[in-house]
This record gives sequence, C-alpha cells and structure tokens, in this order.
Amino acid sequence: MASLFKRKYTKIVNGKRVKKQSLKYYTRLRDADGIKRTIPLFQDKTASQQQAAQLQKEFELEKAGVVDRYKEHRKRPLAEHLDDFYESLLAKGNTVKHAKQVTSRVSRVIKGCKFTYWSDISASKVQRYLADLRNNGSISTQTSNHYLKSVKEFAHWMVQDGRASESPLKHLKCRAVKKLVDEVHPRRVLQVDELRRLLETTRSCPVRFGMTGYERYLLYRFTTETGLRAKEIRSLKVCSFDFDNLTVHVSGAYTKNKRDAVQWLRTDTAEEFKDFFTGKMPNVKVFGGTYKKLTDKTSKMLMADLADADIPYVVDGCYFDFHALRHQTSTLLAAGGVHPKVAQSIMRHSDINMTLSRYTHTLTGQEAKAVEAMPDLSTPSIRTQKAISTGTDGRGVGSGLNSSKKLTPKLTPTAYSECNQLTTDDSLSSAKAEKALGHKRLQYGELGGKSNSMSPDVTDKNKLRLEGLEPPTFGSVDRRSIQLSYRRFNV
Repeated sequence: MASLFKRKYTKIVNGKRVKKQSLKYYTRLRDADGIKRTIPLFQDKTASQQQAAQLQKEFELEKAGVVDRYKEHRKRPLAEHLDDFYESLLAKGNTVKHAKQVTSRVSRVIKGCKFTYWSDISASKVQRYLADLRNNGSISTQTSNHYLKSVKEFAHWMVQDGRASESPLKHLKCRAVKKLVDEVHPRRVLQVDELRRLLETTRSCPVRFGMTGYERYLLYRFTTETGLRAKEIRSLKVCSFDFDNLTVHVSGAYTKNKRDAVQWLRTDTAEEFKDFFTGKMPNVKVFGGTYKKLTDKTSKMLMADLADADIPYVVDGCYFDFHALRHQTSTLLAAGGVHPKVAQSIMRHSDINMTLSRYTHTLTGQEAKAVEAMPDLSTPSIRTQKAISTGTDGRGVGSGLNSSKKLTPKLTPTAYSECNQLTTDDSLSSAKAEKALGHKRLQYGELGGKSNSMSPDVTDKNKLRLEGLEPPTFGSVDRRSIQLSYRRFNV
C-alpha cells in the first residue's frame, strides 16, 4: 500500500520560526516510466488512502501495457471538446454557417443541463431539458429534434475521435412530427397568372439588396424551375452551368443530403443565362449583384417585389416566402402531369410523401377539372330523356316518348354493293325500321325484276308464298307510307 504523509514546512510567526505541516496528505509513487512523483491527495486520511491505492493501480496497469486511453479527455472541459468539434465540421467540408449552427445547439443543451465534463452527460437530463423547452413554447417538436440530432452528433464524434468509449445518448430517438405541414410557418403557392405577373413586374423594379430587377427576375424564375434551396443557389458560379447538356451542378458541401446535385435547365432559360453571363469569368458568383453573395434576407426581398406586383405575402395564415418557390416547383410539376417518382427525383426528397404531402399544393380549378374528367354515370333512360328534352335526339324539343304525334319514319335509300338498305332520317336505325316492319332484311335478288311485285295491295298472297316470301306484317306503321316508299325504290 502506498504511504501517506503530510509535508512539513517552516513559517515565521511574530518574528519566530514555527514548524507546521500541511493540511493535505501526500503520497510518493513511481509512474510507468519509473519516475518518482509526489502527488497531493485530500485532507481526509481514508479518502487519501483510497486515492493513493487507485493511483498506484493505474501506474501498474500502465506499466503492464493496459492504458486508459480516455483518462486525459475526461479531465478536459466539454467547452474544449466543442471547439475541436467545430473545427472538425469545417474540415469535413461543411459551411461556416452550418458548423456554427450545430455547435450553438450543442452548447445550449450543455449549458442548460449544466454539464461540465464528459462524465456529467446524462441522457435523462437531455430529455428533460428538451421537454421543458417544448412545453413552455420555446421550441417546436421539429426544432427539438434538431437539437437532439446535434447533441448526438457531438457525442458520436467523441467516440469516433477516440475521446470516449461509447455515447451515452445513442439510444435517444427523435419525436414523431404529427403533421407533415410546417407547423410554425405554413407556405402557399401562387397561381400561374400571379407567378407570371410577379416575374414581369420584378423585371422593371429598382435595385434591391444589391440586385437589379432583371437579376431578381432570373433568380425567381431559376428557383421555380429547378427547386434549388437558397443555400445551394449562393454557392453557384458561372462554371456551375453546363449549357451543352442544359444542366447546373451543385456541390455536395452545400446540399442538404451532402450529395452532389445536377438539375436540368429549360432551353429558353439557358439562353437567357447565356446572355446574362456574357463577359463574366468562370469563378464569378451567379446571384448577389453588388453583394459578396446572395443576401440572407431573400424573403424580405421577395416580399417587396410581391407588394409591387400587388400580390399578398400572407393568405389565410400561409406565407409565400423564398422557400415557397420550391413548393411552387413541385406544384407545377404535378399540374403538368409529371409522374410523382420523377418529381421526387427533381426535388431530391428521400421520401415521396414529403414531395406529395408537404411541397405539392392544389391550384385553382384543378379539383373542378378532375371531377369533370370522371365518366358519365347516368343510366341510359336518363340520357335518353335528357336528349329528348334538349332536342339533341333529332326530333325537336317537345317530341317526348308520350307525345301523341305519330312517328312516321322517312325512309331513304342507301346504296351498298349487294343490297338496298333502309335508313331513317329521325334517329331510327335500320334495325329498328326492320323491327317496325316486322320483316327480315330483303336482298335485292329475292325481290324479282318487276317494280310492283312487292306492292302492299297485291291480293294474291299465295303468289308470294310460291316465291318463298311471306307477306309483310306492318303492325301499327302507316301502310300508305311504306307503300310509297317501296314504289320509290322500284322494288
């Protein structure tokens, strides 16, 4: 067992040298390198004995090759680790804005939970702290999830960087967001004529946030047609555009999923950008005007242009800010009949429900057109009555089914290669005419050569039977009309 002792020293009191001893206990141990060290302990003897025994054990394990790799890191304050975490985010290619946002979230949780060292971190304390922020309305559920993801990312980095053995927060999960619609800032889209009016008005508007009206017109049109986010647009340079393939390339350092993105350009839009880039160097930024980059206050810029175009910024609590132009992209794709899977690819969403439920809105008139496109489900009798009442059946209005006026078919000849067929001028088909005549269709070869051989006033019915024909039965049809028709056909 390690020995304990108190240091003795001399102190001058009232001009006299007085011998005293320290309040703390000390111990002398040899470390793994064989160097003798004097280590201060505690004022309590029992606690000092336990600490001395622990130190002796650690030196022996270290000498045997079993080293506690995390000992020094556990002694460092979390603030120092957080500074290193910020530098690692930048080294991975993240933007300064993103690195500051993540570290500020972690710092707020650490200070709120009163964590000082790594050993102080507790999953239950983090859960209670975020729950309190949600309950008092400081943050929404979605923002709470962002805080939790940032803290878990920091803890995971501590493990990956060899500063801790495991993360105490790895089992925590984000809370489910009940609504796909933005709870805090719901967005809307413009009708097509409103969008055209906004673009046309913006072209002639004065300079705002360092950009001319024409530059802002190109910005709004480009954003609507590609669906790119504001952060992605700020990274674009002239060399990002490939006019041969009609594409624009966005680096993964600026995309939300950290993957490179390639978006397609319309031909007419590409021609406008060609003229806009005339005389510009490849590394020059595309948007921003006289500013170093596109302003962070894009929504305020758009709000001013909306006011000039006499378009409201908020309607029924829904906003049309700059990110709403991305909603406009998905909505116009759906209105153009684009397959949802293709729209999801253009929007670069991992879940198609995000594309359809959150970013796709309904334009005015789409629901009415969809209902009109459904098939006619009315029964045949209803359609017949409707046709008669509207006069579209060829009989005229008022000639209903119960009309007392006799329906006398007007028979007209239609020439075919082998027979004469009877047709009516008043919606009676040839089949209905034959049914009214009570006789099968007669072939020309069966009628004989004389024009009066089938006259209805023939008295000798036996003559017809000898020729293999039955006398016609006219039923309630006007005999005189049919007789005249037969004679007209020279039958």
